[in-house]
Amino acid sequence: MISVTRLLSTRPDFLSRLDRLLQFDDAMDASIEATVAKILADVKSRGDEAVVEYTNKFDRMSARSINEFALPKSRLDQALTGLVTERREALEAAADRVRKYHERQLQASWSYTEEDGTMLGQQVTPLDRVGLYVPGGKAAYPSSVLMNAIPAKVAGVKELIMVVPTPEGEQNELVLAAAAIAGVDAVFTIGGAQAVAALAYGTQTISQVDKIVGPGNAYVAAAKRRVFGTVGIDMIAGPSEILVICDGKTNPDWIAMDLFSQAEHDELAQSILLTPDAEFADRVEQSIKKLVAEMPRSDVITTSISNRGAIIVTRDMEEAVEIANRIAPEHLELSVDDPVAMAKMIRHAGAIFMGRNTCEALGDYCAGPNHVLPTSRTARFSSPLGVYDFQKRSSLIMVSEQGAQTLGRIAATLAYGEGLQAHARSAEYRLHR
Repeated sequence: MISVTRLLSTRPDFLSRLDRLLQFDDAMDASIEATVAKILADVKSRGDEAVVEYTNKFDRMSARSINEFALPKSRLDQALTGLVTERREALEAAADRVRKYHERQLQASWSYTEEDGTMLGQQVTPLDRVGLYVPGGKAAYPSSVLMNAIPAKVAGVKELIMVVPTPEGEQNELVLAAAAIAGVDAVFTIGGAQAVAALAYGTQTISQVDKIVGPGNAYVAAAKRRVFGTVGIDMIAGPSEILVICDGKTNPDWIAMDLFSQAEHDELAQSILLTPDAEFADRVEQSIKKLVAEMPRSDVITTSISNRGAIIVTRDMEEAVEIANRIAPEHLELSVDDPVAMAKMIRHAGAIFMGRNTCEALGDYCAGPNHVLPTSRTARFSSPLGVYDFQKRSSLIMVSEQGAQTLGRIAATLAYGEGLQAHARSAEYRLHR
């Protein structure tokens, strides 16, 4: 039986109860950490041989060479052409929207010249090579391929290497078709910590990448944490989250299903409704109890809603916004009359879905903005994945002879103050005597 926690913002213990609700224990499992550390060291040392051994072991395969895990581009094209027309067209339409949105994020190099001829600026260049981890097996998400690969290609990444586990050799046609549409350059059917290690350190066959993006299980997350610094990573994602602010005028069945849309991901996912209308809160709770029985993943939804979900009744809409900013959710729906005005008051959210017709699911697949978003309150300081994550910036400095006279004196004075004589002398050498 599903149960829904009800919180009242007027209660003196509200904030403490809210904080307990938001807590997520992401402490590292010691056994996972030990296993991952061993795998990383082994792949770093033995390369292809170790990757093959671990993949055979974990995915129940019997490959003798890593080349058996490499998929030719013709295999991706075959997957795309083999899709039924409706699915292919949906995948292509989603990819087109994602690409058009991210093309607007492209950053350009810039510079300016000061009166004395000194030129300052910024040069923007793409990463050379990126690794994309895609979950396999039961959790196969072609939408994640599009959301991770397309921004990289828009940014100008020259080589995109995708790794995807295929337990017992089972390949997902939609995932491979998405890779074809997104322009993935190479695909290896490997997964787990060994795939992360291969991308991070390079092997005899797989080239070392500059950055690894994409979601994975606890072993993949632990591996990404450990290789950060050797390569870049996108983020360590926690369970999915949705927060809905509603004024009580939306169909309660819609709101219940929107809450389910994240709850069905994972027992640890979090779905919360904020509303000042207590009667509407009752109606949504009734809808939750009525609709959950219809859902194929009702067990997952029930556990998620019962353990980590909540309906919070607030004093008014202004307080609902304050609480939303405290929660800093991954997904935030504003199901209100004037969502544009309310959005201007939101400081912390991964993505903001404005209006009663804008369900979060549209953002997951085809709206255009990226669905790789900060979780676990990291929206307070993090942003969605985008083109900018696949570009880097180099500062440009070209000081004129005249400029060196002014800047040299400033630099020398500060360098002497820091006790760094070589810095000061280096600047002073350029001064006119």
